[in-house]
Amino acid sequence: MPSVLRVENLSKRFNGLWVLRNISFELYAGEILGILGPNGAGKTTLIHSLLGLLSPTSGRIEILGLELSKHRSAVLKRINFASNYVSLPLSLTVYENLKVYAYLYEVPDPDHRVKEVLKWFGLEALKNVPSRHLSSGQMMRLCLAKAMINAPEILLLDEPTAGLDLEAAQKTRALLKELCLRKGLSVIYTSHNLAEMKEMSDRIIILHQGRIMALGPEKELLKNYRVKDLEELYFRLISHES
Repeated sequence: MPSVLRVENLSKRFNGLWVLRNISFELYAGEILGILGPNGAGKTTLIHSLLGLLSPTSGRIEILGLELSKHRSAVLKRINFASNYVSLPLSLTVYENLKVYAYLYEVPDPDHRVKEVLKWFGLEALKNVPSRHLSSGQMMRLCLAKAMINAPEILLLDEPTAGLDLEAAQKTRALLKELCLRKGLSVIYTSHNLAEMKEMSDRIIILHQGRIMALGPEKELLKNYRVKDLEELYFRLISHES
């Protein structure tokens, strides 16, 4: 499979503390790459670096054949982002939020596109509801609808089910998997939930203290490290480096 995103020796330091250390990996077309790690592992810093919100201390990021540091605007038109930690404007209705982002991304026929993503995410009945009145699960669906508004080629998801109840989290995962199959998305998906990583990911990165501890398909990782399951591997790697 062709590579759609490449990270080479990415490092990031804040106030003398290394948050990412020589991170290198690729994302392939149509795959879900899971990034698993405890709180403070560097997952969000990595996502923010891939969005160009943070400038690396060193290293290189290439997305869709373009170097991010030189072509950020062009890259951002072709990717999108969602997180359960990021809220959309609460005074706007569901429809208004999506319409604003459709204009920001210069989406052709924005009204048609908004109606389309409302239907995908089961938000049609809520389109005139102010965002402040949405439940956490409904808000996450709105964030995902926003993330699909520009028909992205790559979707970056930072712990999208964190804080959701079990039913809402399961529905969110099922919806994401359906979209990947139907739309051919390439996805980077961060979490600290082992079961979620197992369910969602084609390949998994285990990230700890800013370093990649392991990278590969789950079955390959279990075989290479001679462990019975992902949980055993995770705690072996995390405890070894703590």
